[in-house]
Amino acid sequence: MEALPTASYSIRVRAKLPDHPGTFAKVAAAVGEAGGSLGAIDLVEAPKGYKIRDITISAADEDHSRRIVTAIRRIPGIHVIRVSDRTFDLHHGGKIEVASRHPLRTRDDLAMAYTPGVARVCRAIADDPDEVYHLTIKHNMVAVVTDGTAVLWLGDLGPEAALPVMEGKALLFKEFGGVNAFPLCLATRDVDEIVRTVTLVAPVFGGINLEDISAPRCFEVEDRLKAELGIPVFHDDQHGTAVVTLAALMNALRIVGKRMEDLRVVIAGAGAAGTAVAKILLSAGVRDLVVCNRRGALTRNRLEGLPAMQRWLAENTNPRALEGPPGRLLAGADVFIGVSAPNLITVDEVRAMAKDAIVFAMANPIPEIAPEEAGPHVRVMATGRSDYPNQINNVLAFPGIFRGALDCRAREINEPMKLAAARAIAHVVPERELSEDYVIPSVFDKRVAHDVARAVTRAAVESGVARLERGRRATDE
Repeated sequence: MEALPTASYSIRVRAKLPDHPGTFAKVAAAVGEAGGSLGAIDLVEAPKGYKIRDITISAADEDHSRRIVTAIRRIPGIHVIRVSDRTFDLHHGGKIEVASRHPLRTRDDLAMAYTPGVARVCRAIADDPDEVYHLTIKHNMVAVVTDGTAVLWLGDLGPEAALPVMEGKALLFKEFGGVNAFPLCLATRDVDEIVRTVTLVAPVFGGINLEDISAPRCFEVEDRLKAELGIPVFHDDQHGTAVVTLAALMNALRIVGKRMEDLRVVIAGAGAAGTAVAKILLSAGVRDLVVCNRRGALTRNRLEGLPAMQRWLAENTNPRALEGPPGRLLAGADVFIGVSAPNLITVDEVRAMAKDAIVFAMANPIPEIAPEEAGPHVRVMATGRSDYPNQINNVLAFPGIFRGALDCRAREINEPMKLAAARAIAHVVPERELSEDYVIPSVFDKRVAHDVARAVTRAAVESGVARLERGRRATDE
């Protein structure tokens, strides 16, 4: 699958161009011939006889961007002054900051915000610990916790290299859910130390979002923290992916006219995401579900050497005891969900699927099968990429889920709350607009986080894990 130009690899070229008709046309032609995509073109200054312009160009990868710049430099009379990577520019100095909610302009302001006035507030919390939710940031604060062992598709990079991702997560929390979040990148891979550290800092936070912790340790970390803490603990790599996948599948089934309980589903990938997707599909009513790890289908007949969670999958899925790799299992299947590796299945294997097949190939950046290859042979196609229709993106889930959980002061995020979130995401797409290329709303649809939060709050109250009988923003209390 050939990579397409994307903003992720966009550059800004500052160039000095002779002020002659047709000069910029030569630059545009060179960029186009090199496979780049022109964006904004800004005039910086215009000294006599020249124009200095900033030219924004999207490329497919770093090598491609270098080839584009080389092509521009080869044009006679053009002088490239500077080339900057727009993604790196965006990260300079970090992506988040701590801001004051109340300005300090007078001595009275200082006396109330800090000493001596703050002492009265401290005593109030000591007398009634529940007041911490009213009088501090805890009511709307989430820790984004990682050890850097499973960063995106890059793998084990360590805590420092994981920080840009965690900053990004905190940014998304704020932008989409109005939730304050702060990254905690831990310099340990020991499960006991991770659990101990998060437990020690938990008094500051109303919820814990686990991120990019490798399997199977991520399962133990989450389970132990859920048992230890009385606040929501949510591993987004698992449950965010599962919620959005279920939402997309719900709408895809509305198009093809099939029911959950009648589906034959094959999942490629038995790590954190694949496990959570399998579990939520079972909760949603799917009965015939096969999950594949690197050795093929998980089955009761092959339990030896499996990690605990894969053993659970082997014992609770694959009712027909099928064996073999995912591609072979696609014959007659209604749904394929990939959370595994690039180019895993073939066109011929997709052709063998049932009528009106659904394929969610979510490996990033290269899916299990290219949409261009699978698309003509399936009814609904989705990926994890933003440059194709139907992007399965976790940002549709976690801001609203935590918003709702914080608003009702939930003790945990349980299965009813996740199912409610999936239904809310699906229902954002109205029946009249639903189509094969539109089964999941845009991440920029402002209705999503609001609707998810309301649904999650309602489910938390109904399932008995909400401390407040009705959801409300703690800032309004």
